[in-house]
Amino acid sequence: MNWFTRVRNSLGFSDKRSSEKDLWIKCKSCQEMLFVQEYEDNLSVCPRCEHHGRISADARLNLLLDEGFDLLPQPQVTEDPLKFKDSKKYTDRLKIARANNPHHDAFVVGSGTIDSHPAVVGVQDFGFMGGSMGMAVGMAFCAGAERALTRKCPYIVVTAAGGARMQEGILSLMQMPRATVMTRRLKEAGLPYIVVLTDPTTGGVTASYAMLGDIQIAEPGALIGFAGQRVIQDTIREQLPEGFQRAEYLHKHGMVDMVVKRHDLKATLANVIDYLQPPVAA
Repeated sequence: MNWFTRVRNSLGFSDKRSSEKDLWIKCKSCQEMLFVQEYEDNLSVCPRCEHHGRISADARLNLLLDEGFDLLPQPQVTEDPLKFKDSKKYTDRLKIARANNPHHDAFVVGSGTIDSHPAVVGVQDFGFMGGSMGMAVGMAFCAGAERALTRKCPYIVVTAAGGARMQEGILSLMQMPRATVMTRRLKEAGLPYIVVLTDPTTGGVTASYAMLGDIQIAEPGALIGFAGQRVIQDTIREQLPEGFQRAEYLHKHGMVDMVVKRHDLKATLANVIDYLQPPVAA
């Protein structure tokens, strides 16, 4: 038995459960089992039902920006200013999130080009504490806007968040007016501010910079709203319409300008930039 185990291990066989877990993923919409490689090659879009899954900040930047873009340094902020503790300390939650994420917080900014059009792209990562908006997110958003002002190019923000980060209390809510001020500065400079709403975009993020774009683009099926559907339904005591708070519903009612599939997003952004960006004087 020991001999068999040694031979088996030398051949590189992996544990059956681990292998199955790594090879397959279940679509959250149609429940079909998909090859992970096929799913990722298709930009995390289900090839059966076209459900758009969530992707990381790095995957999003690589999807939208041309090769050779620069990452802006992550801002340094005071951590755990309120000494917050619920079932865990806030500092412990941050450690866990950073251990499972390549970046220091939930907002990452890349500066480069989109199909040769200069652009700055900020991406919110739902994988980092639900993409929640704290001081670091607010600072990173503002840093991205400053870079766009310096480069005189469009600022594109891809949102994905559960809302403000409760562990930072009022300090997280202060990021809403700060971000809003930066969008006004972009407008005064005549620079496009474009928002791409992805699943999910909710809470304080929706109530601030997520809905202030010159152009509002959403991915198919994205959940977009402020309060949760159950809260709204219990408050108004009425049955909500089918598809409420989904991208297509918001597009139909004029809150979103267009719903664009992930495969077409880069080309669409390039066309929008080409249309909105003021011509450079010769």
